[in-house]
Amino acid sequence: MTRTPSRRMLALALAAAMAPALPAMAQAVTDPFSLGVASPAPAPAPLPGAFTVSDIRIDGLQRISAGTVFTYLPVQRGDVLDSNRAGEAIRALYKTGFFDDVRIGRQDNIVVITVVERPAINKLTLTGNKDIQSEQLLKGLADIGLTEGGTYDRLALDRVTQELSRQYNNRGKYNVEINPTIAKLDRNRVDVTITIKEGKAAKIRHVNLVGNDKFEQKDILEGWESRESNWLSWYRRDDQYSREKLSGDLEKLNAYYLDRGYVDFSIDSTQVSMSPDRQDMYISADVTEGEQYKVSSVQVSGDTVLPKEDIEKMLLVRKDQIFSRRLLELSSDAITARLGNVGYAFAQVNPIPDVDRANKTVGINMQVVPGPRVNVRRVVFKGNSRTADEVLRREMRQFEGAWYSQAAIDRSKIRLQGLGFFETVDVETKPVPGTADQVDVEYALKETTSGQLVLGLSFAQVSGLGLQFQTSQANFLGTGNRVSVSAQRYDYLQRYDFSFTNPYFTDNGVSLGYNLWWREYDSADQNTAQYSTTSGAAQMVLGVPISETDGFSALLGIDSNQVQVFGSTPQVIRDYIDALGHKTFHAWRTELGWQRNTLNHALTPTAGTSQRLSVEATLPGSTVEYFKLNYSISKYWPISRHLVLNTRAELGYGDSYGDSVTRDICFQNLPAPIDDDNNPATPKVQPPRPAPSDPCIPGTSPDFRKTVTADGLPFFENFYAGGVRSVRGFTDNTLGPRSNNQAVGGSLKTVGTLELIFPTLLDTPAARISAFADVGNVYDGVDNFDAGELRASTGVSLMWRSPMGPISISYALPIRKEDDDRLERLQFTFQGGY
Repeated sequence: MTRTPSRRMLALALAAAMAPALPAMAQAVTDPFSLGVASPAPAPAPLPGAFTVSDIRIDGLQRISAGTVFTYLPVQRGDVLDSNRAGEAIRALYKTGFFDDVRIGRQDNIVVITVVERPAINKLTLTGNKDIQSEQLLKGLADIGLTEGGTYDRLALDRVTQELSRQYNNRGKYNVEINPTIAKLDRNRVDVTITIKEGKAAKIRHVNLVGNDKFEQKDILEGWESRESNWLSWYRRDDQYSREKLSGDLEKLNAYYLDRGYVDFSIDSTQVSMSPDRQDMYISADVTEGEQYKVSSVQVSGDTVLPKEDIEKMLLVRKDQIFSRRLLELSSDAITARLGNVGYAFAQVNPIPDVDRANKTVGINMQVVPGPRVNVRRVVFKGNSRTADEVLRREMRQFEGAWYSQAAIDRSKIRLQGLGFFETVDVETKPVPGTADQVDVEYALKETTSGQLVLGLSFAQVSGLGLQFQTSQANFLGTGNRVSVSAQRYDYLQRYDFSFTNPYFTDNGVSLGYNLWWREYDSADQNTAQYSTTSGAAQMVLGVPISETDGFSALLGIDSNQVQVFGSTPQVIRDYIDALGHKTFHAWRTELGWQRNTLNHALTPTAGTSQRLSVEATLPGSTVEYFKLNYSISKYWPISRHLVLNTRAELGYGDSYGDSVTRDICFQNLPAPIDDDNNPATPKVQPPRPAPSDPCIPGTSPDFRKTVTADGLPFFENFYAGGVRSVRGFTDNTLGPRSNNQAVGGSLKTVGTLELIFPTLLDTPAARISAFADVGNVYDGVDNFDAGELRASTGVSLMWRSPMGPISISYALPIRKEDDDRLERLQFTFQGGY
C-alpha cells in the first residue's frame, strides 16, 4: 500500500534538497521545520546550519505559560542547534499535547518558536445516558484525557467515542449511537457535548447447551444471570445480553459440574449469534461432561499454627464423598478465616488434588501456608468530615498495635454502619511498605444526613395538616450525642419535646439520656374515643451493653395526665373516671427493656434480626398501678440479590396489678328547662356526683344509683391497631373494641407482617418498594382473644427517605374484614420542611 507523505516530511525533504545549492534563497523561504502558514514579517529565518543559541523566544502562547514550554523544551541557551536538535524540539512540544502547530525559526542567534495552542474545554456535557450514570462516564472520560478545563484533542474524543460504544456493547446495547459535537467559543475555548442514544438492549431469545446428558438444561441454567425472556425479566433484566454476564455464567457452568464431581468437564466452544436488527441474541455452548469422581483421601499439611485436629474439624470434605470444588473452597475459606482471626492476615490454604483417572478418584491435600503473623499498625478513617475520630474509634473492635483479626475488622464495620451516620462503609487492609508483618486498616466512609432541621408542614391522613418545628441531631457537633428539640401543632395535638442522649456516658458504652415533654392531645381526631388529655413527663434513661448485639435499658420518670371528657365520650371511659373520683393521674413510671440487634445496616437492612422486650409499670403510690408488656421482632431473610423477605411481629399486653376501685355514684334528673316559646326542652341529666353512702338529694324526678369500677389497664394506655404502622388498608387506630361506635382500644395487641422487599428495583438505596401481607387486631384482655376476629390485608408499599423528609405510601386491599370496619386503601405519611 502506498503511503502519502505528510506535509512535514515533504517540507523537510524539500529543504534538505535545496539548502546546499541555494543558500541565499534559503534565507527567504519559510521555516523548513514549520507546519502551516509563516508568521508575518519580520519572519524568523530558517536554520541554514548549526549555531549557538543566545536566547529563546516563544510566540503564540495564550493559556500556557512560557515556563511550562521551557520545561518540555530540550534546548537551552548556549546549546548548539542544528536540524536534528530542532526536530527533537518539535517532537517534544507536540508530545505535550498542548499544541496543534509548532514551528522553529531563527532571528540572528535567537531561536523563535511559534506555536498554535489547542483549545481548552470550557464545558463537557453528556446527554441521553440512562444505563450508565454521568459520574461514572465523566470519570472514564477524565482517565482518557477529556475533562473540563483540559486541552481539547480530537484524537482523544475519537477514543472516547470508541470506549463508550464498547461499554454499551458490553451491556448488550448494540444500537447505541455516540455523537460528539464541538462548539467554538472566544479565547480559544470549546464546548464539548456528547449525545448518546442508548437504544434497547439485545434480548436473549434462546440458550442452548449441547452435550449435557447427566443433567437437565433447566437445572443447569437455574443460577445463570443470562436467561431467556420470562415473566420476571422486566424486573430482573436477566434477558438482556451482556458479555460480562455470559462470562460469569460460563464460569458457573464449569462450577456446576465440578461441584458434582465431574473433574474432566470442559466447555469446548461457545457461540453467540445476533439477529440482523441487533435486537435478538442466541447463545449456544458445547460441553464435554466426562465421568464423576469421588474423594479417595483428605489430609492437612503445612504449618497449621493451630492444633492440626482443630483444622481437620473444619474440613467439609470427607473420604468417599462425591468430589466437590465448592466444599473445598468452603473448607479453605473457613481455615483462612480462623487463621485470620489470630493474626495471620495473609494465610493461604492450597488444596492440592491428586487425580487418579483410572479409578475415578481424587486425593486432597490441604496445604496450609500461614505466612507471617500480622500486627495492625494504624486504623485510619477517611470521609468523616463531620464526625470526630473518637466517635468512630470507640466502635472499633480491631485495635491499633493488636494482632490482626478479620472478625474484629468485620464487626467494626457493622458497628459503624449501625450508627446511622454513614450511607456506605467500606474497609480495606493495606500492607505497610517495607514490612511483611504490619498492615493499616482503612475505613472509607460516606456520611449521610444525621440531623434534621424542620420548619414546615407535615401531613398524614389520620392527623391532617400540621405545623412543626424540629431540630434533631443524631451526631451533635460530631460527638455522637443525640439531641432533639421539637414543637408541633396539629388539630388534635400540641406537643413540646426535649431529649438528650450520650451513648457513651462511660467508656465501656453505658448510655445516659433525658426526656422532657408536655402535650395537649385530643384523641377524637385520631379515630379513637373522644376525650382530651393534658400531660407532661420528665424521664431518665440508662442503657447498658451486654454483648456486641445485646443491650439492657432502664427508664425512670414522673408524669402527670389530666383527662377531660365530653358528652360524646364513651360511657366505659366516663365510668372509669367516676370510679376513681378525679380526672388527674400522677405516676412514678419505670421501664426495663432488653434488645438485640444483628441487622447488617441501620437504614436499609437486608439481613439480620432486631428484637425488643420491655416491661413498663407504674410504681406503688401512683394514681393507677398497672403494667405493660411489649415484644417486637423483625427478621430479614436475604433470598437473592433481587429479593429480601422481612417477617415482623408485635405483641402487647397490659393490666392493673393493684386492687380494683369500686364506687357508688348518684344521678339526679334536673327539671326540664323552658325555651323562649314556653315549650319544654330536652331534659338535662346532672353530671355524676360521688356519694358512696349518702342517699341521693331529692328532686322533682326519681333519683337513681349506679355502681362503677376502675379495673385493668387504664383507657389512655390501651393498644390500638390499624393504619400505616400496623394493619394497612384499615383506618388508623380503628380496629378492636368499640363503644358508642368509637374505638376504645384494648389491653392485648397482636400484629404480624410478611413483606417482600425489592432492593434493586429502584436505583437509589434511599427508596424501597415492597409487597406485604398484614394481619392483626386488639382485644379487651386475653380471655377475649379470638383468632377469627383477626383482620388481614395485602398490598404494595413505597418507603422513601427523601431530601425533604421520610415518605411512606401504601396501597392495601383488606382480605379479611367485617362490614362495619373503616377501610382506607391508599395511605401515606409525609414529613418535611426547610
